[in-house]
Amino acid sequence: MSVPAFADISKSANDLLNKDFYHLSTGTIEVKSNTPNNVAFKVTGKSSHEKVTSGNLEGKYSDKSLGKTPKHSKQPKPFRRKKLRITSFSLGPINVPGHRAWPLSFIVCFSERTSTMLMIYRRTGLTLTQTWNTANLLESKVELNDSIAKGLKAEGVFAFLPAAQSKGAKLNLTFKQSAFHGRAFFDLLKGPTANVDAVIGHEGFVAGASAGYDVQKAAVTGYSAAVGFQAPSYSAAITATDNLSVFAASYYHKVNSQVEAGAKATWNSKSGNTVGLELASKYRLDPVSFAKAKINDRGVAAVSYNVLLRPGVTLGLGASFDTQKLEQATHKVGTSFTFES
Repeated sequence: MSVPAFADISKSANDLLNKDFYHLSTGTIEVKSNTPNNVAFKVTGKSSHEKVTSGNLEGKYSDKSLGKTPKHSKQPKPFRRKKLRITSFSLGPINVPGHRAWPLSFIVCFSERTSTMLMIYRRTGLTLTQTWNTANLLESKVELNDSIAKGLKAEGVFAFLPAAQSKGAKLNLTFKQSAFHGRAFFDLLKGPTANVDAVIGHEGFVAGASAGYDVQKAAVTGYSAAVGFQAPSYSAAITATDNLSVFAASYYHKVNSQVEAGAKATWNSKSGNTVGLELASKYRLDPVSFAKAKINDRGVAAVSYNVLLRPGVTLGLGASFDTQKLEQATHKVGTSFTFES
């Protein structure tokens, strides 16, 4: 099995305990669409139990070439044309007079009174994601995967909030090999700060650590550690987060093709001797539907049901109940619709 990222050492148990429980929002709708030229659109809308509505619009372009060089290996040279005017561009093949068609990664234009220079480069495993939500936050993410080096993924994330004139710029690096998975996250405008983590693995055993550093304060802002074991049908992990003050032990077991079970125990050494416990199970009813249930040590139980109504249309139903306060209005119900094309 591949070595997971530090945040994913206990992913199987966390997904079983947290994903596909639809009571967290009264209503959720998600629409996904893919175009023939590798552009994916996703629109998400949510209505919370506090009567707050939020939405998110995302467009993502993925370059399927992953840095593969076309058969014609020579790269066209920059050229000049008088009175050349560019009104639009596409991240797809473009025909240039006197040159063969080349798929684009970037276009750089230099305007002058008498001429314009157009620089054309080969595509190199590019993914571009644009996001806009109802908080009027604009975010752009550029990813390069396996282009700089084998196993290295580089991301640039740029955000802008017009209402507050707030800007953000982040650089994320991920390096993955057969027995190593390392990541580095840099916030270039705040601090700047850096968060790094690394995981090593051998024959199912994994061990990792993470740390944060504030350059301006010249101080370590936090550190964590984790160990675990992963097998095809089960996994276990122990994590120590928040400067090794919050400890969690999780276990996941895929009993058979229909049944999954998991549990997680959490202890905060700063808040006392109380240990939090969660149990969850998933049962696949048939090839197009499944049901989930979980309960914690405080007596809060949750159930959910997911069914594929028809190809591209999925319905999710969920509810949570406080078994210690059945007579009070603390229960929650939620629904989810997902449309894909």
